[in-house]
Amino acid sequence: MRIRETCSQVKAASLKLAAASTQEKNSALLRIAESLIARKQEIFKCNEEDLRRSEADQIPFPLLKRLKFDESKLNDVIDGIHSLIKLEDPVGKTLLSTQLDEGLELYKVTCPIGVIGIIFESRPDALAQISTLCLKSGNGVLLKGGSEARETNRILSEIIISASEEAGMPSGWCALLETRADIKELLKQDEYVDLIIPRGSNEFVRYIMDNTNISVMGHADGICHLFIDASADLDMAVRIAIDSKTQYVAVCNALETLLVHKDIAREFLPLLKKAADSKNLELVGCAHTLSYIPIEAAVEEDWKAEYLDYKLSIKVVENLDEAIDHINAYGSGHTDSIVTTDKEHAARFMALVDSGNVFWNCSTRFSDGFKYGLGAEVGISTGKLHSRGPVGLEGLVIYKYKLIGNGQIVADYAEKRSSFTHRNLNKSFPL
Repeated sequence: MRIRETCSQVKAASLKLAAASTQEKNSALLRIAESLIARKQEIFKCNEEDLRRSEADQIPFPLLKRLKFDESKLNDVIDGIHSLIKLEDPVGKTLLSTQLDEGLELYKVTCPIGVIGIIFESRPDALAQISTLCLKSGNGVLLKGGSEARETNRILSEIIISASEEAGMPSGWCALLETRADIKELLKQDEYVDLIIPRGSNEFVRYIMDNTNISVMGHADGICHLFIDASADLDMAVRIAIDSKTQYVAVCNALETLLVHKDIAREFLPLLKKAADSKNLELVGCAHTLSYIPIEAAVEEDWKAEYLDYKLSIKVVENLDEAIDHINAYGSGHTDSIVTTDKEHAARFMALVDSGNVFWNCSTRFSDGFKYGLGAEVGISTGKLHSRGPVGLEGLVIYKYKLIGNGQIVADYAEKRSSFTHRNLNKSFPL
């Protein structure tokens, strides 16, 4: 009953938030940023408590790394908020304007989705990014973070909610959920919740999809690939591979499988291993890879693995098409990149790889809402409906049709007393 009441309150607040002006929302975002800075020592203290408890509980290293919320993470959050403030308001944009007849005008105008439930992993910085994105896009939000970040999530949500409401946002627009039981109850609230975005394993996302009538935007595994083509610049290829894998290993856009064209493997792989050794990066590879560098053999499960750690699987392939086939068979539709000087190969790769993000001659780590200029992201969608890739402001709005008339009725058109003009007006909604 408690979760139902919470969802009902967020729904009521979301209807008011949908009408908030750009200036009002930006003022609230600025107040949030100022409050986070002013109370940063409280945040760091809560995070240290979460880190101590999680270390004692021996949670996996990737989760522990994501859990840390320090000065650097706070600065990233603040930068993201200021970036959001500068971005155009996604609400109220006219996508289409058509004159159906003289004095009868149709407009397709963007609007918030409504209430979004977001279930995410141990990263407390994600809570700040998600809630501020929802505020700017006019959506109410229900946040469920990992239990390992309990204290940090509590203080962050308290600061964000109080600061935004002090700035005039409707009371109850944002709420924090904390237990697994809360998730089960959330999945039943299709009367109030319009969209759920789960961030986790494929199994977890599938569980959510199978246990709710609410629409789900799935963000599951990040099994990202990099293909080193025969014509690749070797120094560039090594730099991109190492950055993609080790710049930050515990994230979904980090490289997990490296594919290498057979014609360049003999020369490239020793260079890669030297660079990998300097980063203490464990390599496993196919039989062809083992003939060039001394590493452990990969098994079938390695091609399906999201390590989120200092481990990388390598496979030597015959050609571009085999690389594409491997990615489409084992990838998660997240981010895949090619290093090549052959423009036609790059174009073929980017056309045929079935992923939300496809790159040429750059690191997979660029797959990120903030780096894309979206302000931040609520996640990266690996599906194909509504929004794909990093889901920023534009992915958090839909649209409604608004029709302005002057007494017109359908009978006049059905009985041929009037006829449609269907002329493009090319103008913004006037109200």
